[in-house]
Amino acid sequence: MSTVDFLAQEKVWFDKPRYDEAERRFYEHRNGSSQPSQDVGANSILQDIARARENIQKSLAGLKTTLCNRGCSQPLPSRHSQFQSASSSTNAADQGEFISRIRNLELENQSLHKVVEDLRAALSKLECRVTVLEKSPATVTAAPAPSVPYTNGTTVQQKTSAPVKEEDDDDDDIDLFGSDEDEEAEKLKEQRLKEYAAKKAKKPTLIAKSSILLDVKPWDDETDMAKLEECVRSVQADGLLWGTSKLVPVGYGIKKLQIACVVEDDKVGTDMLEEEITKFEDYIQSVDIAAFNKI
Repeated sequence: MSTVDFLAQEKVWFDKPRYDEAERRFYEHRNGSSQPSQDVGANSILQDIARARENIQKSLAGLKTTLCNRGCSQPLPSRHSQFQSASSSTNAADQGEFISRIRNLELENQSLHKVVEDLRAALSKLECRVTVLEKSPATVTAAPAPSVPYTNGTTVQQKTSAPVKEEDDDDDDIDLFGSDEDEEAEKLKEQRLKEYAAKKAKKPTLIAKSSILLDVKPWDDETDMAKLEECVRSVQADGLLWGTSKLVPVGYGIKKLQIACVVEDDKVGTDMLEEEITKFEDYIQSVDIAAFNKI
């Protein structure tokens, strides 16, 4: 079987592109005449492009003719000459810019010279004023006394009126007849010392005091606590002041006497209190200090 016979028997749709084109045209005609307008616009653009190409070709042809005419009459400038002309133009521009910068620098230099001259003039004026001010106190002060040389080479100042005045003052200080000013000054000093001592004696001095809380313990529960407190309060001394008291239970029916007192530290001590209270051996077993505070 040949290839032609095989293709003839094969079910192939060779006309499918024609049917696709017919279908496209049918749908375009059904949807409206938008494609023809697009075709017209595309045709106009193509026409414009063709005209532009023709114009370009014409211009290129005219340029070739003019170049040929110039080549016949005058040779075209070479690339080297063009580069030289371009470099010469750039050099001229750089040179002009350099000259303008030099002129600006010269102007700035002139202005700076002027400022420096003004500063120098002001400084000279200031120096003149300072020298004048330094010289003015020297003219006001008195000139030193000239020195007189001795034979041994040393120099001393001449005597002026000031030392003479001091000698006169020394003469005035000498009282040939005696004066009572020293005695009056001593009396006044003694009187002021007495007044100060009297004032200091009248001023109340700060007395150091302490508050003491004592625990006085009896022998047993049968001890008369009222009699015990009476014995404790019977202890009297200068600087001792008894305060409040109370009975505090200890245990097994025994109570202790807790009594407060205020003492002056310089006059009454804790050891003295303990010795005086423990003398009552029939009622008191021991004495303890429960609290001790400075007032």
